[in-house]
Amino acid sequence: MFVYMKKKGKQNQTRKGNLSISLYLSSSPVRAMYVKVAICLTFAILLLISCSIYVGTIDAKSYFFPLQPPPLRLSLCATDRPLRVYMYDLPRKFNAGMMDRGTSQVAAPATVENFPPWPKTSGLKRQHSVEYWLMASLLYDEEEGSEAIRVSDPEMADAFFVPFFSSLSFNKHGHVKTDAEADADRQLQVELLEFLRQSKYYQRSGGRDHVIPMTHPNAFRFLRQELNASILIVVDFGRYPRNMSSLSKDVVAPYVHVVDSFTDDDPLDPYESRTTLLFFRGNTVRKDEGKIRVKLANMLAGNDDVHYENSVRTPKSFKMSTKGMRLSKFCLHPAGDTPSSCRLFDAIVSHCVPVIVSDKIELPYEDEIDYTEFSIFFSMKEALEPGYLIDQLRRFPKDRWINMWMRLKNVSPHYEFQYPPKKEDAVNMLWRQVKHKLPGVRLAVHRSRRLKVPDWWRQKR
Repeated sequence: MFVYMKKKGKQNQTRKGNLSISLYLSSSPVRAMYVKVAICLTFAILLLISCSIYVGTIDAKSYFFPLQPPPLRLSLCATDRPLRVYMYDLPRKFNAGMMDRGTSQVAAPATVENFPPWPKTSGLKRQHSVEYWLMASLLYDEEEGSEAIRVSDPEMADAFFVPFFSSLSFNKHGHVKTDAEADADRQLQVELLEFLRQSKYYQRSGGRDHVIPMTHPNAFRFLRQELNASILIVVDFGRYPRNMSSLSKDVVAPYVHVVDSFTDDDPLDPYESRTTLLFFRGNTVRKDEGKIRVKLANMLAGNDDVHYENSVRTPKSFKMSTKGMRLSKFCLHPAGDTPSSCRLFDAIVSHCVPVIVSDKIELPYEDEIDYTEFSIFFSMKEALEPGYLIDQLRRFPKDRWINMWMRLKNVSPHYEFQYPPKKEDAVNMLWRQVKHKLPGVRLAVHRSRRLKVPDWWRQKR
């Protein structure tokens, strides 16, 4: 009986198993479809995660290792991106309004639509117009080839540009010997200083990351010392005390040349086509080191291959200087009221080899350009030695002069101020120089935040 029941139970189990297999087989197409869908979804999810990690939208380290430190922030000089500059929206009276009396009292800032072109009849004022071209470059919204781009969010800025035409302000107000005009220049400086001191970004760095052009020797003359922490754009350090301006923090700019650029200088024999050995045309009565000009005039007199002429710069004079430089092998650049002058850069764009006699001159972009490749330098002592300078120039090898002439043609685009700006022109070279100064700015700002006592480094040791 027991055996019979056991066999019957096994038969029932066999029947149930066969029934389950039948049911499974009858539904296998549906189940197979679900399996395929599950596999496809799994594959798609894995593919999405892999791609996200690859392109960087998911940080795998931070997901699996949440206590890892944030990625290192690269310094500006470790990247190739343009300098990000925030330009303050100053009323037009601080900049473009000085060029157009009708808009001088307009409160709205200048824009690319209403920014005036630089006047062709500006004369010598053009040589100090670096401030204008820097501002124009930031108004121009084309980024390709630009060393600096304007940003609207100050939090994103690497540097801050202050668009005050301090040189034009002196040329417009400072030369007029009336108290009212002098007060106008001073009042603009007072108002600007008040504006900056209210800026939290100026306060944050103490003005160290602010870029302020001062290319005229008398620019910002009343309150200049109040801005000595900022990056100043200067043409030399002739009238700046050592505790205010230096190569370590400031940028040396070229003067804006006033003669026309020599764009078709392609003679068969450039050396022989220039019939004058040495050329100088300018004011021989100068102050400070510029007193050497009168002495050189006396020493060089009577040489048929030398053109040394006392002249005041006028539109007619500019044309005569243009012609004279293009016909000369060497162009003399003695010191003036300050160590440098516009004449040097007129010579460069005329492809006339500069002969520089100025013991305290500083030159633009000198970390990128070697001036000895296209210029000749004499100390003031050497230049005043009778016959020495002119003898050296007469014996100068022709092949070496041609190499310098070719180098001048190569570097002259770096001294062109223009709008729209072009790659590697003067404006872009200057913005790159500002970029080079910023690591020092960061160092000074970071040290100032943690110092609890006066900076020991500046104390006598």
